[in-house]
Amino acid sequence: MAISSVSLSTGGKPESVYEAVGGHPTFAALVDAFYAGVAQDEPFLAMYPDGHELEGAKWRLCAFLEQYFGGPTTYSEQRGHPRLRMRHMPFPVTPEARDRWLTHMRAALDEIALPPLYDELMWDYFQRAATAMINHPGEGQPSPLI
Repeated sequence: MAISSVSLSTGGKPESVYEAVGGHPTFAALVDAFYAGVAQDEPFLAMYPDGHELEGAKWRLCAFLEQYFGGPTTYSEQRGHPRLRMRHMPFPVTPEARDRWLTHMRAALDEIALPPLYDELMWDYFQRAATAMINHPGEGQPSPLI
C-alpha cells in the first residue's frame, strides 16, 4: 500500500513539493535545523530512545518527509508503510510534547526560509500530523481519543 504524496501543478506538468523546494538538500537542511533545536531541549530529547544519538531519527524523518512531499520512496522501501500513530505509541506524546515538536519544526522552517506557499503547506501538514500523534494526556488534560 503506497502512501499519497503532495504535489502541485505548474502549468500542465505536475511538480512535487519535493522538487519545487529543492529536493534532498532542502529536506536535509530542514531536518538538521529541527534536530539542532531538539538536541538543546533536554526534556524533549529525553523522549528519544537513543538519547543524544539522533542520526537514526534524522534519517527516518528526512526520508519520511521526502516521500510524503513527493520525493523518493526510500522510507517505505526500507521501513514499510509509515504507520505514524503506531510507531509513536511507545512514546507518551502529550500536548506539551506536540507543542515542543512544533516549536522546533517552526524554527527549522524559519531557518530554511521556503517560499510562503510551501512554508504554509508544510506548516499546515506539520500541525495536523503532530496533533494526530497525541496519545497521552498531559497534566490536567482529558485523555485523547485513540
